[in-house]
Amino acid sequence: MAEVHKNVLLVEGKEDLRVIPELMEANGVDWGTRKNPVVYIRDYDGYLQLIDPDVIETELQASGLSALGIAIDADDNPIGRWQSIRNACLKSIPDLPETLPETGLIHIAPNQVKFGIWIMPDNKMRGMLETFLAYMIPDASELLWQFAQEVAAEAKIRGAVFTDAHCDKANIYTWLAWQNPPGRQLHQAIMERILNPQHPNA
Repeated sequence: MAEVHKNVLLVEGKEDLRVIPELMEANGVDWGTRKNPVVYIRDYDGYLQLIDPDVIETELQASGLSALGIAIDADDNPIGRWQSIRNACLKSIPDLPETLPETGLIHIAPNQVKFGIWIMPDNKMRGMLETFLAYMIPDASELLWQFAQEVAAEAKIRGAVFTDAHCDKANIYTWLAWQNPPGRQLHQAIMERILNPQHPNA
């Protein structure tokens, strides 16, 4: 028998799956337990797998579902990303707005499921999860953060092969490499307060 989850969040990948619960817990939202979370997060191992209209339709029709959310990265084109995810959802939710509200989308689907979309980092600008997490770098580390960005840019000039779209990833992982302990994963950096999830900028 398939598991029934009342609240489901669809994400692009494993990093989102690990980071989002840590962010919620750090901000006082009870996430439940690993076996019984308040919101079940399902990762789709990439954006292209997630935007299949049949995937959205299947997820929306799941038994016992009350709320379905989608969190994706804007990458280099937030408007294009909104149009892409909107188009994937139109088969199931034909009355979605033309533009994404600045506060994210919360909408009632035809089957009365609460449906939401958030585009990282802030529903408006280019970026991704790592762009959002950069707002959590403690003020005391601002000079080091600026230097990490300069180093990543210089590495790109010298032949580093990360794509321009992943510049924010390179920046934050460079900065994390210089913390104590060095090289923590994003969810660990939140858990251990290397990143400050209550930072006013976040």
